Amino acid sequence: MIKIVKVQFHTAEKLYDFNSAGLDLKPGDRVIVETDRGRSMAIVATAPAEIPDEHAPESLKSIVRKATYSDLEAAERNRAREKETHVFCQNKIAERNLDMKLVKVEYVFDGSKAIFYFTADGRIDFRDLVKDLAQQFHTRIEMRQIGVRDEAKIVGGLGICGRELCCSSFLRDFAPVSVKMAKEQNLALNPTKISGQCGRLLCCLGYEFETYCELRKGLPKCGKHVKCGAGEGEVVKVNTLGRNFTIRTADSRELQLTPEDLKDEGPATQAPAPSAKEQPARKEAAAAPAAPAKEDRPRSGDNEKRSGTGRRRNRNRNSGNRAKQDKPKETP
Repeated sequence: MIKIVKVQFHTAEKLYDFNSAGLDLKPGDRVIVETDRGRSMAIVATAPAEIPDEHAPESLKSIVRKATYSDLEAAERNRAREKETHVFCQNKIAERNLDMKLVKVEYVFDGSKAIFYFTADGRIDFRDLVKDLAQQFHTRIEMRQIGVRDEAKIVGGLGICGRELCCSSFLRDFAPVSVKMAKEQNLALNPTKISGQCGRLLCCLGYEFETYCELRKGLPKCGKHVKCGAGEGEVVKVNTLGRNFTIRTADSRELQLTPEDLKDEGPATQAPAPSAKEQPARKEAAAAPAAPAKEDRPRSGDNEKRSGTGRRRNRNRNSGNRAKQDKPKETP
C-alpha cells in the first residue's frame, strides 16, 4: 500500500498526485515538491489516502518536506520580486509598442526562472523584450501566452451575481458553454447578461443545463396547439421548474395544465361503424364487376394506320400531277 496526497500550486488549479512519503499532512499545509521545473511550493488539497501499489500513477514523485519558516520567507521574497518585475516588463512593452497585455509574473521557488503570462490577439515577436528582461534580472525568461478565460482565472474578481468568480475560487477545469444552454433555461440572450468578466459565456450556464433538459421532457413548446380533456388552445407559457404550462383557448380563457393532462387524453375518435342495412349493399357493390371504361382516344395502332394511308394518297396524287405536267401538249 502507498499513501497518495493531492496538491495544487495555486487556488482552484489542477490537482497533482504525490507520494506523501510518510509525512503527517492535512489540507492547507504547504509543502515542497519536486517538479519538472525544479522545486516548488504547493498546497495540500486532500488528506493522504492509501491505494494499492499497482494502482499508483507512473513516475510518481514524493513530497520533499513540509515548508519551513525559511521556505515561507523565500516565497515572500519571490512575491516581492514578481511585483518589481511586473512593473519593469510593462514599461518595456510600452516602449517597444508591443500589442500584448501582461497578466502575471511568477518566479519558481528557487528563483532560477521567471514566467511571464500574457494575452494577445496573434503571434508576438518578443525576442528583444526577452533580451531586456534577461539583462535586467539575470535569470531564465519564459513567455507564456494564455487565453482570456485563463486571464480571468488568474486576475480574479466578482461576477454579476456578486460572488467571487467561479474559475478563480473552485472551478478547476473549463467546460464548453453554448448559447443553447441559455435558451433551454429561458434566459434573455443579452450579451451583457450571459457573458462573464472574460467576455465569454458564463460558466454557470452549464450547472443546471442537464436538470432543465430533464424537467422539460413532456412539456410542449410555446406556440404549439394542444388539445386535452380540459380544453383546447395555444401554449402561451411554460413553467419548467413547476412542470406545468398555460394554454389560451378560443374564448380567451387561460388554463394551467400539466404533462399528465396530455397523457390522460384518450385516443382520437374513430368514424362510426356502418349499420346492418348498409353492410349488404356495400358487399353487393364490391362484388359487382366494374364496367370497362370507354376509350375516348384512338389507339396508337389506328393512328399509325390512318397516317400511313394518308401519306400513300398524297404520294399518288403528287405522282399523277407530275405525269400530267411532263406529257407534251398535242397540236390540232
